[in-house]
Amino acid sequence: MPQSSVDLGGRVALVTGGSRGIGRAIAEALADAGADVAVICHQRVERGEAVAEKIRAAGRRAIVVAADVSVRQSVLDMVDRVGRELGSPDILVNNAGIATVRELDDLDEAEFDRSINVNLKSAFLCTQAVLPAMRARGWGRIVNISSVAARTAGVVGVHYNAAKAGLEGLTRGYAARLASAGITVNAIAPGPIDTDMAEPLRHTETFKRIPVGRLGAPTEVAQAVLMVLANAFLTGQTIGVNGGVRLD
Repeated sequence: MPQSSVDLGGRVALVTGGSRGIGRAIAEALADAGADVAVICHQRVERGEAVAEKIRAAGRRAIVVAADVSVRQSVLDMVDRVGRELGSPDILVNNAGIATVRELDDLDEAEFDRSINVNLKSAFLCTQAVLPAMRARGWGRIVNISSVAARTAGVVGVHYNAAKAGLEGLTRGYAARLASAGITVNAIAPGPIDTDMAEPLRHTETFKRIPVGRLGAPTEVAQAVLMVLANAFLTGQTIGVNGGVRLD
């Protein structure tokens, strides 16, 4: 793995949804920068182990924890295990998410609730769980992975729009209340990124309208995460990484 110019030596990072796609790229980038990493996945632990093995091979500590981050007790158990095996997290990346495409007439209450629980509630639960230790040390970095869909119509559905817009509101609320404690909270809002989740986009006009002419790479999102982590004066912001799909 290439060496990062950001120094996170001595830090412990927790990345939800860290076994593939954007989450995997972020986990590996954090390790490149010197952090020990807890790779969190819901099922498919073998994918998480592959990420952890790569991180260990580069000389950093890494563990894999299977957890349902939309359930409070599962989150508390997860953070407890990370604390015992790596140390209390200094860095939290709330990346876990689902993007099930649903048209208005096909969207039911169960799918709406599922989207809110996994994409939004999970960030609240994980943040609440890591805050006591961050406050005690007077340092913390929280990064929420949002989406361009928080501020556009998107192609997934209104359930996804609502969850990601809520995530950005959560980001600003926490940032305002935690800045004096030495904890920054920011969001990264990717546009179309070359992952499994973006597969539906390949057959839509959205894909053709990306100004840079291609899907983004997961590593490009990870680079934005590192930028945010390195800047102690940056908080409460949403950073778009979208190839020009949205210009703010």
